[in-house]
Amino acid sequence: MTAWIGGLSYLLGLMGYTGSLRRLGVSPYLRWITAMLLQILILYGFAMLGQLRLGIYLITGVGIGLWVLWQILGLFHRGSLPFEGLHLFDFWMVALGWAMADVLGHSPLVHYDNFSHWAVMVKFMAFTGHLPGAGDQLISFTSYPPATALFITQFVTWTGFSEGSMLVAQFGLIWAAAYAVFAVLRDRTRALTAMILCLTIAGSFVFNIAIRLNNLLVDYVLPILAVAALAGIFAYRTRPWLLCGHVAVFVAALLLVKNSATFFVVVIAGYFLVTLLKTGRTGWSVPGNLLRAAGTLALGSLPFLIWQWHVHTTFPVSKHEISAQAYHQQLAEEGTTGLLKIARKFGEQLLNPQSLSTQGILLINGLLIGTWLALRLIKGRRNGLLKTAIGVDLMFGLYDVSLLGMYGLSMPYAEAILLDGFERYRGSVVILGLYIGAMVVVRELDAAFYEQNFEKRDSRSFATIMSKNAYQLSTLVAGFFAITMMYSEITGTNFTNRMAHNTLPLQLRRCSQPWTRLNHRKVLVVDPHAVDVNDYYAGYAARYYYFTDKAVGQEDFMVTPAVFKQTVQAYDYVVIPEFHRTFTVLTQKVYHQHVITGLYRVTPQRLIREH
Repeated sequence: MTAWIGGLSYLLGLMGYTGSLRRLGVSPYLRWITAMLLQILILYGFAMLGQLRLGIYLITGVGIGLWVLWQILGLFHRGSLPFEGLHLFDFWMVALGWAMADVLGHSPLVHYDNFSHWAVMVKFMAFTGHLPGAGDQLISFTSYPPATALFITQFVTWTGFSEGSMLVAQFGLIWAAAYAVFAVLRDRTRALTAMILCLTIAGSFVFNIAIRLNNLLVDYVLPILAVAALAGIFAYRTRPWLLCGHVAVFVAALLLVKNSATFFVVVIAGYFLVTLLKTGRTGWSVPGNLLRAAGTLALGSLPFLIWQWHVHTTFPVSKHEISAQAYHQQLAEEGTTGLLKIARKFGEQLLNPQSLSTQGILLINGLLIGTWLALRLIKGRRNGLLKTAIGVDLMFGLYDVSLLGMYGLSMPYAEAILLDGFERYRGSVVILGLYIGAMVVVRELDAAFYEQNFEKRDSRSFATIMSKNAYQLSTLVAGFFAITMMYSEITGTNFTNRMAHNTLPLQLRRCSQPWTRLNHRKVLVVDPHAVDVNDYYAGYAARYYYFTDKAVGQEDFMVTPAVFKQTVQAYDYVVIPEFHRTFTVLTQKVYHQHVITGLYRVTPQRLIREH
């Protein structure tokens, strides 16, 4: 019950901000994601000042106050907003979004990177009330910006901390950004164009298959925020001041999501600059627009520059830190030969027809060029789809170059030569390209419709009965696949949840309750799987679950009883998530106890089971 009350409080606070933004001219389809990003930026300011918890309560409280204010003014018919109407895509978004959120609310966290950074960062801020400092050894990747963690922390502060709540929060951010794509529609009453965008949203999750939505990784968050930013630039193209504010907010938020967001910001900056120059007055206004663009991007970059300063001044050494010195050292260690091997392996993967990202790029090109050709042959009209295909391919090429640079300069050679996470990283730009293509396609399709006067469009507004039948059939097909593919994502997430039953994080959950007080207790994870120990998965999962910076995993216990006792006595707790035969036998010999699974407190004489 408390979670529902807290969730309602958060929602009312969010609605207070969305109502205020609407009255400032923000599009109804961009208001949700814009309000979320504004709250993240304000919360970031509080966090940098060491007042994270105060910021959470104050931001939500102000939002609730705004919501109450708009309700009171509405009673007196003051400040009311025009009703935008309900459309087919609204029902699609609400119904399937609720179904997905329900599944995520009951999902566990399993992916490695949740425990190496993303989930543990949220847990740290939720229970300590501040950003990690130099003395906080629990957070390993201290250079990673905190935007999504701040947003999720605010949400779970109101709804209660749980893995399901964290996943629902991040999905809310994704779904709000996806809703922004409908801002580009010329006529939102047309079912075909709306269903094409719904199909695009559902289809985009195919290229997110490496991590799905039941993880806190940001590989889908980055492209979908960039998509919302591009949709907003198009929607505000004739309103320069709102356009600049929109770009500044999205650039700032994106750069605070992850260091690799720089590429997506470059795409946004390019489209922003082109839009300013294209829609502005000619002649003397060009220098002014260039100055306006530079100021907007500088303002958007400021929070990230402050974060970089914070990292440099707070942490003496930081993993994945952006610095020329780190890149030079990496290049010196690997040498030219190592870089060439990585580049050769990278090129082979790019040309691999079995690669999902490569298949996605071919699909996007096929759809854009096919639609361009169809409109030229059937309607006999020029359109911008071929230019879009060329532009998207150029974007893919630039991203591949930057991705190769990351493998060569930022990643250890042992991981880089295996192209670790290749499909996950490259899938992000495929998702961005898919949305860009879809937004251009629906604009061109609408411009090709027989009746261009929106007020005259009805069931008889077709050139022929054949074109009407084709429209209806296309709408049914697009709607069918939009529902089916989203349902497939929901059932797929359910399936992965069931398959995760015997993974280490869920075994830890069955052994004991999670710890929520930050501590430095030494915890030994007895894991029979050597791979979990060798890649530090066991240690990271235990660090998250037991909220300690001194948890490690061990698989090999082929030692003498004396050495075994000395090893165990070095720890405060021992957790056995799965039966380990060697550990059980040695415990019988040394402590005269029969232990199988569970959490045990270590004492000089025995292991005491913690219930």
